[in-house]
Amino acid sequence: MIDISALRALVAVEQHGSVVAASEVMGYSPSAVSQQIKKLEKQAGVAVLERNGRGVLLTERGLALAGYGRRILGELEELQATLLADPEKPSGLLRLVAFSTACRGLVGPMLGRMASAGSALEISVLAEDPREAVQRVASGEAELAVVHNWNSVPLVIPENMVLEDLCLDQADVLLNRAHPLAARTAVEREDLLDETWVSTPAGAICNEALLQIFAGLGRVPDIRVYDPDFSTHVAMVEQAVAVALVPRLGRPPLPSAVVAVPLVNPVQQRAVGIVYRKTMTASPNIRHAVRLLREVAAQQELPLQATSH
Repeated sequence: MIDISALRALVAVEQHGSVVAASEVMGYSPSAVSQQIKKLEKQAGVAVLERNGRGVLLTERGLALAGYGRRILGELEELQATLLADPEKPSGLLRLVAFSTACRGLVGPMLGRMASAGSALEISVLAEDPREAVQRVASGEAELAVVHNWNSVPLVIPENMVLEDLCLDQADVLLNRAHPLAARTAVEREDLLDETWVSTPAGAICNEALLQIFAGLGRVPDIRVYDPDFSTHVAMVEQAVAVALVPRLGRPPLPSAVVAVPLVNPVQQRAVGIVYRKTMTASPNIRHAVRLLREVAAQQELPLQATSH
């Protein structure tokens, strides 16, 4: 009889690439994970890992066993999330990952609603970029994620996951009130070629969205400041140090010295969505959280359809 815990350890090693990485995700020591792997090898009667320098690789039999393991663990998760859960009483712990502005604009208000209603469902929240959020849900480190998908930078969703549309979020160009473009009702990318920018760090999705704006013009924006926090971007604009491209979702009230001007041709929009594993589709906890997030988005009058300009 193959032990489920040992099978889970093998799947974690396959997903994360090493015993050490798997142990960090599972919350065990590397030696404990190694012991589980040895137990599995004894139960299966075959070697499932082989040395590769300082790391390990799955053997052919190990890869086959991990494939069976993913399916078995997925069915077990679906059983626990649906048939063994009370559909009328969401409860337990739900691990949620969301990008920072969604944490402020959507998740925070959702948690407030739950607290007022005395919900038995507990939610832990981790703020991360959408790519990392998708991977955490795909690998089982979290159950639900709120992600965004810029119209210029597509987000890849693995086959074992579901993406539900939630709302649309639009980004504006933030300018100091004394800036020559601040009185405009809208600006185009050609108007911004010679500006100095503050941006999220290189490689972040919002940074790539900014770069894509100028891609067809044969230019790259002159980025002088990199910071992951949009509050810093607002402060830089207030000091007339730079201009910024900042989404509306979760954006705090702007100082009097800062003006938000829509960018058109192209409009910069990101589709905000909810992702979870297919095995969790009917989970009462997932459905409850999704319903509350939809209510918050509707209350804030966030659009569901693209804006045309």
